[in-house]
Amino acid sequence: MGLLTNLKDSISRVTDGLFAAEEPKRIGIYGPPNAGKTTLANRIARDWTGDAVGPESHIPHETRRARRKENVEIERNGRTVTIDIVDTPGVTTKVDYKEFLDHDIEKEDAVRRSREATEGVAEAMHWLREDVDGVIYVLDSTTDPFTQVNTMLIGIIESQDLPVLILANKTDLPGTDVKQIANAFPQHETIPLSALEGENMDEVYTKIAEYFG
Repeated sequence: MGLLTNLKDSISRVTDGLFAAEEPKRIGIYGPPNAGKTTLANRIARDWTGDAVGPESHIPHETRRARRKENVEIERNGRTVTIDIVDTPGVTTKVDYKEFLDHDIEKEDAVRRSREATEGVAEAMHWLREDVDGVIYVLDSTTDPFTQVNTMLIGIIESQDLPVLILANKTDLPGTDVKQIANAFPQHETIPLSALEGENMDEVYTKIAEYFG
């Protein structure tokens, strides 16, 4: 009986290990407001599951809570990686309600949105510390990267030693400069793309499989 019990325990441990290895990687999509994070999350989700993660908007801080799309299976070059996409609020030092007034939003609603966005940023940072296996860092390639980068965010990524993929988004727009993004992150590879137009997504998927698989 003891031998049989030990055998069952061994099989159980092996089985548990196999299931643990198959758990999806939690990949957080981070970046400043309006860099195209939700557009990218929706592009990935639609390409591989047919569903979207959430609504896209030109209004800053429209994503005010982290949203997850689970079990997105990506296959590239014979390699398969299953990820949970976590679309996070735009990470910024301060959310000013006046940003919303520029979009014809009433003051009361603007104040509420700014409060929710501030709480969402705190939640996104908590996810980064506790519940993310890798980071896709999305930056607007038409804008100076040093005005977009949040030093606290970078500090957490580096201290956690998380795999990070830098994406220079919005290459479909005039004034794009991918090199300025790459120069800001010399220790990482920078991939250009237009999440809106779907340009260069093949390379993005190849890198996702390579970095997070």
